[in-house]
Amino acid sequence: MNREAAKQAFAEYTDHYNSSDPKIKLKIDHTYRVAGLCDRIGRSIGLSGEELDLAWMCGLLHDIGRFEQIRRYHTFSDADSVDHAQLSCEILFGEEGRIRSFLPENRWDKLLQTAVRWHSAYRIPEGLDEKTQMYCNLLRDADKIDILRVNLDTPMEEIYNVTTEELRTSEVTAEVMQAFDGHHAILRSLKKTAVDHAVGHISLVYELVYPESRAIVKEQGYLDRMMDFPTDNPVTKKQFVHIREEMNRFLEQDRNFQT
Repeated sequence: MNREAAKQAFAEYTDHYNSSDPKIKLKIDHTYRVAGLCDRIGRSIGLSGEELDLAWMCGLLHDIGRFEQIRRYHTFSDADSVDHAQLSCEILFGEEGRIRSFLPENRWDKLLQTAVRWHSAYRIPEGLDEKTQMYCNLLRDADKIDILRVNLDTPMEEIYNVTTEELRTSEVTAEVMQAFDGHHAILRSLKKTAVDHAVGHISLVYELVYPESRAIVKEQGYLDRMMDFPTDNPVTKKQFVHIREEMNRFLEQDRNFQT
């Protein structure tokens, strides 16, 4: 695999979109960071050579449908537009066949398509072979890690298409709090308020598979900052005290989070 050629192909593809649009720039930057995280996590589990390049390629390709999603629907919300992972697969492996711009050979197509298709799903399907499952988990970890960063580097108003007042006054719904206390990611269908989305992103830490992924989260400090959510609602303030306590209980036995 030729990483430089793949980066050039990605740049040529994204040049068709308006990079002055904050949402487009956000996803360009996110893509490169996720590819880098895939490389780092891959190295931590002993990948090298072509196998490591494949991990990096998963990161580069995973969100390619986001750009067309923004152009068509002006939102990142799959519920309000289209499943961006499915759209990524259509662009890469459908009639357009964009994958050949990144990889001249087709021997990794099935694995890449599976990893891209399931990177944002609540769960990956059962029955995957061990290697495909590994790449799916690796990509999902890298994506989750950078989502925490995006939520801090980019105003949440832009990400969620909500007002500042909605963010600072809304409460976490009971269903979302219950799911959070269950120590698993929160289903999209449960999220009703602006602040529910923030809790949903914090809950992604529960799903991280690899020790290196959890170590990166601690190193970056994004989780702590996410849990310092600014709110004017006294109920929400109490909810976030509980969220921090519950997350810390979950993590306290993990050596990668211990000080």
